[in-house]
Amino acid sequence: MRLDVVTIFPEYLEPLNVSLVGKARARGQLDVHVHDLREWTYDRHNTVDDTPYGGGPGMVMKTDPWGDALDTVLADGYESGAQAPALIVPTPSGRPFTQELAVELSERPWLIFTPARYEGIDRRVMDEYTTRMPVYEVSIGDYVLAGGEAAVLVVTEAVARLLPGVLGNAESHRDDSFAPGAMASLLEGPVYTKPPVWRGRDIPDVLLSGHHGKIARWRRDEALRRTTANRPDLIEHCDPKAFDKKDREMLSILGWEPDPEGEPYGRFWRRAEGVEE
Repeated sequence: MRLDVVTIFPEYLEPLNVSLVGKARARGQLDVHVHDLREWTYDRHNTVDDTPYGGGPGMVMKTDPWGDALDTVLADGYESGAQAPALIVPTPSGRPFTQELAVELSERPWLIFTPARYEGIDRRVMDEYTTRMPVYEVSIGDYVLAGGEAAVLVVTEAVARLLPGVLGNAESHRDDSFAPGAMASLLEGPVYTKPPVWRGRDIPDVLLSGHHGKIARWRRDEALRRTTANRPDLIEHCDPKAFDKKDREMLSILGWEPDPEGEPYGRFWRRAEGVEE
């Protein structure tokens, strides 16, 4: 996979040289290029922004530097043999970045990131490149950062760890929170390691039992327990058919049952009466 990042703060992307991403780069699994947007400015002050049409606070990043930068990056990538680019635009007004989207992006051979600053990039840049490639406007959460570089790091790490050979154990992400399949709408439960007793605290007996079926059921129940506690919205919108009999028994214990009217839409509702929080 080739990754290009165009930014006015190239130093912000230094973490791409460490940990799993850095190792993937060293092994040649990721071909990462970080570009300074100011190289495509042509005035003495290297200006990348201007006041917004229509007035209002803040500044807007200009079309010409971005257009020239992206044209150069695309030309260089095509010349080196890269194909099928996709533009990733970090923005709080984008679609939520999810594990499902991370999987989708991990299957693409070339990602180009445009982390913005100020009030964002002139909309015409996105409209222009939508005619040339898929454009993903993505948000990593319901909050606003000073710029999109942190989001680039988040998305890159989430995507890179899904590439073949990046993780030491190829099965490591199978039971992750939100992983496609049985964990698609659930949070992973608690995990434990040695020693078996720490400061008077034991690990659950079932994890020492050696009974794989019971361990799997315990982990599933703990995932349901954690999800209902921390992300009830995930349960509310789950398809009831995604839960087997044992899942439904645990959800009932936790105070949930299918909504007869909502079942065609895959909704659960929480019983408000007689359930201890």
